[in-house]
Amino acid sequence: MQHRGEIIKDAVYKSGYSITELAKRMGKSRRWVYLMFENHSVSLDVILQIGQIIHHNFTKEIADLYPLKKILNKSLSDLHEEDYSNDYWKNKYLQLLEEFNALLKEKGN
Repeated sequence: MQHRGEIIKDAVYKSGYSITELAKRMGKSRRWVYLMFENHSVSLDVILQIGQIIHHNFTKEIADLYPLKKILNKSLSDLHEEDYSNDYWKNKYLQLLEEFNALLKEKGN
């Protein structure tokens, strides 16, 4: 039976997604990706992140994800590249920062 790292490795290679691009999208090094392929207990968060990047649903291969199957099927099918762009997250951050500053002003008065 394959461990989590091997399952991820197979999915990445089958997807045709380059290791360099995967590492870049995750903010990690290529070395980190190759070491992760050897890891028996890759965290579910990392698995979900990789699944979103390579557009792969790991619920069939990794039993711990099975309870999330309905949520993942919906979120993966609704996933749009622009939702995860740098501008999206920058705007999200600025919005939260403005809300936080407004709360600080309220509390200060």
